[in-house]
Amino acid sequence: MEYGICNLSIIPLRAEPDDRSELLSQVLFGEIFEITGWKESWVKIITAHDNYAGWIGRLQFIMLGHLAYKRFKQTPPPLTYRPVTQAWKIANNSILYLPIGSSLAFLEGTTCHIGDDRFEIIGEIGETENMAVAATSFLNVPYLWGGRTHFGIDCSGFTQTVFKLQGINLLRDACQQVEQGYTINSLQETKLGDLAFFDNADGKITHVGILLNNEKIIHASGKVKIDSIDGKGIFSEELKRYTHKLKTIKRMF
Repeated sequence: MEYGICNLSIIPLRAEPDDRSELLSQVLFGEIFEITGWKESWVKIITAHDNYAGWIGRLQFIMLGHLAYKRFKQTPPPLTYRPVTQAWKIANNSILYLPIGSSLAFLEGTTCHIGDDRFEIIGEIGETENMAVAATSFLNVPYLWGGRTHFGIDCSGFTQTVFKLQGINLLRDACQQVEQGYTINSLQETKLGDLAFFDNADGKITHVGILLNNEKIIHASGKVKIDSIDGKGIFSEELKRYTHKLKTIKRMF
């Protein structure tokens, strides 16, 4: 088995080995993965933190040895997930702008090591250990299918990234996340950080959001926003109608 690690800010994870293919997700700085195939200028991978498969560009990562991969994968999340925004690449004196949710590989003090490169972390924000603060920092971020950053995010990418900042790994898609945690029977029993899931006419889970309390939910739909929620589902303050039908509520911690 071969392994790799992302040494760029954000790289697209695509459904097929083609730049025009669907954006499934994104791989953020410092995230590691298994390599399962090679095709011309593309590499097929499975991400370590959420077991998500797709294709990335061959020049958008560096190789990682088995022992280093195993060591980083076994590192407790709070030691690798930090709300960083910038890193100084020491070798060529350049700045890398990082998305919040990046992973700091092999950190020593404020320096992380990726292959032969050393990156000094120079931009870090605080308070993201608070679920409400972390979630609301994404307000007004535009919806982007497959997105996981402040420059574009989808509903499950939003929940996954916010939880990552709490040191909690969620799977990538809403239909996968709903299989995690345990069920909360009613909105009245919920607390900050519970996840509400919504289904379509066929009963398939298609949307997820984070409950701020038993009356308000923050979610990515058009943009990241706060709406009202009740037993029926999400009531859009902008559209003045229900937009998502509530299926179930899960608690992850």
